[in-house]
Amino acid sequence: MAQHNELGKKGEQLAIDYLIENKYDILEQNYRFQKAEIDIIAQKREVLAVIEVKTRSSTDFGHPQEFVKPKQIRNLVKVIDEYITANDLDVEVRFDIIAIVKNKDGIKIEHLEDAFYHF
Repeated sequence: MAQHNELGKKGEQLAIDYLIENKYDILEQNYRFQKAEIDIIAQKREVLAVIEVKTRSSTDFGHPQEFVKPKQIRNLVKVIDEYITANDLDVEVRFDIIAIVKNKDGIKIEHLEDAFYHF
């Protein structure tokens, strides 16, 4: 596995651990529909959190959250719409980003709630 893929997998596990520590229930991980994927679907109380995890080894080229692009946001909306319909859910949906920088200085996790809105 390529080094960036390994970093991504480690980042997703760090995000899951963080969410569990913060009293989220993890419902799905790497949920796919067609060619799109949601990293984590979690729930806290009545809110369904759609979480995109971005992990980087440095911020030299920008912060992790800056790498969530409009096309990816559209895909996340499409996938969660399918998930909600398939599971017949009536919940509030929130789109979050968990930005992780993991380097020789340690690990920094930033949870950005309501990171973007869908239209």
